[in-house]
Amino acid sequence: MILPIVAYGDPVLRKVADDIDKDFPRFEELVANMWDTMYNANGVGLAAPQIGLPIRLFLVDTTPFADDEELTEEEQNALKGFRKVFINAKIEEETGTEWAFNEGCLSIPDVREDVSRKDTITISYMDENFKSYKETYDGLLARVIQHEYDHIEGILFTDKLSSLKKRLLKGRLANISKGKIKVEYRMRFPNIKKAR
Repeated sequence: MILPIVAYGDPVLRKVADDIDKDFPRFEELVANMWDTMYNANGVGLAAPQIGLPIRLFLVDTTPFADDEELTEEEQNALKGFRKVFINAKIEEETGTEWAFNEGCLSIPDVREDVSRKDTITISYMDENFKSYKETYDGLLARVIQHEYDHIEGILFTDKLSSLKKRLLKGRLANISKGKIKVEYRMRFPNIKKAR
């Protein structure tokens, strides 16, 4: 089932999300709905806060990036078919050189900006079967995971921009929260005035 994506300005996007366990109600259905929602919006990642749930759950499918001809064959192969569920994730370490990449977010449609992030991460998490892992990722894989991880920490990519960029985007962000934007997927806007 395709769920509405929560727009910029909703307080749920600012909460540090809570851990969950395998008794979380209708968990398998929730994950299936999140995949449907993400693919419907042509996203490469989706975090539970983006569908209104302040829980430490996000998913990533970097396959669309695998077609980028500017990437090395090794990078393309790493991105192709990388499809994972991350539960109760914790980034243990971020290392390497900071590099900029143009990011966007399904909760902030039509806004894309260059964001600097460290190249390599080590992350511990559980998969959809609540099996534990600790893995290291780099490059674009690390970046997509960092972006989604920020969501469960109550952080948006726009928080990482310069104060000048933030000021320039203020009006557009306000319009997004009021629903004054055209989107191709279902959204829930926090500041739409209810008709009396």
